[in-house]
Amino acid sequence: MTGRPAPAVLPPSLRAWLGLIAALAALVVVVLGVLYAGHSRPGMVDARIWAAVDGVGPPWRYVALATDFLGEPMGAAMLVVATVTGCLLLRRPRAAVLVVAGAGMTVGTTTLLKHLVGRTIHGDGNLSYPSGHTAFLTALALVMALLATGRLGLGRTAGTSLVLAAALVAGAAMGWAQVALGAHYPTDALGGWCTALAVIPATAWLVDCTADRLADAGRRERR
Repeated sequence: MTGRPAPAVLPPSLRAWLGLIAALAALVVVVLGVLYAGHSRPGMVDARIWAAVDGVGPPWRYVALATDFLGEPMGAAMLVVATVTGCLLLRRPRAAVLVVAGAGMTVGTTTLLKHLVGRTIHGDGNLSYPSGHTAFLTALALVMALLATGRLGLGRTAGTSLVLAAALVAGAAMGWAQVALGAHYPTDALGGWCTALAVIPATAWLVDCTADRLADAGRRERR
C-alpha cells in the first residue's frame, strides 16, 4: 500500500508564470547591483523617496521598529518556527521544508550580493544592497501564498495574483520600515524584494524535484 503523493509546493499551473517573473526579478537585481556597485550615496530616485519617508516620528516610527524586528534574527526565527509549525499541522511537509530552505537561500543570496556589490550606507561601511530584511519577509509571504494557492486549488490567474499580492504587501511593508528607519536606500529594498521573487520559485522547484525523486526511489525499493 502506498500513500498519496505530497502536494507540490510550486503548483504546476503557476510554474511558467512564476518562472518568467523570477527571471525578470533576477535581471532587476543584477542591473541595480551593477548600477550601484561601490556607491556610498543615494541615487537621485533614492534621495527623493528618502526625503519623504526617512525619519518618521511616533506613532509610525514604532510601527517601523516592530516591522523591522520581524527581520532581525530573533524575530525571523520566531516567524520561521511558527510558519513551519503551521505547515506541519496542515500536513504540508514540503511547504515546511520550503520555509526553511527558501528563507535560508534568500538570506544567503542577499548576504553574498552585499559583498559582491559593496554598496554602503551612512559612510560607516554598512553594506546595504540588497535589503536582507525585505528579502526575508517577502520570501516568507511567497511561501505562505504558494501554500494557500495549493490548498485552495486556485488557477493560474488567481494563484499568480495572490502570490504577487502577498509579495507586494510584505515587501512594501518591510521596505518602508527600512527606509523610514534609515537602514536602507529605497533601491536596496527593491533589490531585496526582487531577490526573494527570484529565489523562492527556484527553491520551490528544487524542493519538488528532490521530493519526487526520493518518493520514486522509495517506491522502486518497495517493489
